[in-house]
Parts: sequence; structure tokens; C-alpha cells
Amino acid sequence: METIRVLIADDHPVVRQGLRTLLGTLDEFEVVGEAVDGDSALREAMLLRPDVVLMDVRMPGSDGVGATRRIRASVPDAAVLILTMYDDDATVFTAMQAGARGYLLKGAGQGEIAGAIRAVAAGQAIFGPGIAARVLDHFAAAPVPAPADPFPELTPREHEILVLLAGGRRNADIARTLHLSPKTVSNNLTAIFGKLQVSDRTQAMIRARERGLGG
Repeated sequence: METIRVLIADDHPVVRQGLRTLLGTLDEFEVVGEAVDGDSALREAMLLRPDVVLMDVRMPGSDGVGATRRIRASVPDAAVLILTMYDDDATVFTAMQAGARGYLLKGAGQGEIAGAIRAVAAGQAIFGPGIAARVLDHFAAAPVPAPADPFPELTPREHEILVLLAGGRRNADIARTLHLSPKTVSNNLTAIFGKLQVSDRTQAMIRARERGLGG
């Protein structure tokens, strides 16, 4: 099993130590570094190139949302998983727009945290149960009317893939559904991200669902 390298960014030493201890009990994870604020999180991410950054939201100086945005721009292979006590809509959606691939609340159990790290390292978007419900409620309560062709810049094939992505489908599922190779799906997703001017799957999913796709 390939080791998942994790950077922990939190301003509370007890939280950092607790997470380090928790992950240290599982062979598949390696904690490669710690950071106490957004600026040091960016520096450590650029230096250590982790697979996943466990990121708090509220920290002194540069916060976790700003750090997430800068890490996604500077270290695009690093997936950011938010782990915080804040679950208000503004914080959740701002973090998602910044490029976070997942959002968990502090107090989540070892299994939930470990599963979320595995998921975002594999390119999936993951949310804790309460957060997932808020995301779904947001889209259900405030749908944005979609034009006849919400993304005219996409080819028909790219549009099909985006619809399935917005519905939460993984690359392998999309490939099977459309009878494509995984490589073709990956290439099309890269083109979609460029045309929509987003950096990853989560942001593409948000854009698509805002336009009425995948509901």
C-alpha cells in the first residue's frame, strides 16, 4: 500500500499532536510536517510536497482559506482537506471555492478522518455528514435557473462528462457509463477545467451544479 504523506496545519499544538498520534497508528499515513498558520502551511507544502494538507480554517495571520487557495495554485498535486469547528455556509462555500477537496468538522472519529484523507488523496471530494447535508440543502433551496446551454464552450462529450461529474460520479464510473477509456475521461476533464477556469473537480462540480447540472 502506497503511503499517503500528510501535512498538518493548525495553530493549536494539542490538535496537531492529536492528529499526528491518530495518523501514526495507521501504517498507510506519514505525517511529514506541521504548520501553525496559513503562511507556514504554504511554505511547508512547497517544501515537502505532501499528498494531503489537513487545514484548519481560523488561524492567526493568513487563514486556512487563503492558504488553501495559494497551495492549490503553487502545489496543485496537494489535496487540501479542511478540518475545523466552523460549519457556517459562508466558511464552507468559501473554502470549497478556494479549492478544498473536502470539509470535516473537528470531533470526527479516526475512521472518518482516515477515510476522508484517503478519498481526497485519490481525487475525490468528501464532506462530513452534516456538511454534505448543508451543501445539498444549499443547492436544493437556491437553484440557479439554467440557460438552454449553460456551458456553450464545451464540446458535447465534455458536457456529458461534466453532467456525470456534477452527479458525483468518479472517473472510472464515467468511463464505464460513456464507454470511454479512463485516460480519455482524464483528458476531457483537463480540458473542462481549463474552459471553466477552475482548478479541480470540486470547483467544476460547484460550477456545474450552480447551472443546474447533476441534480
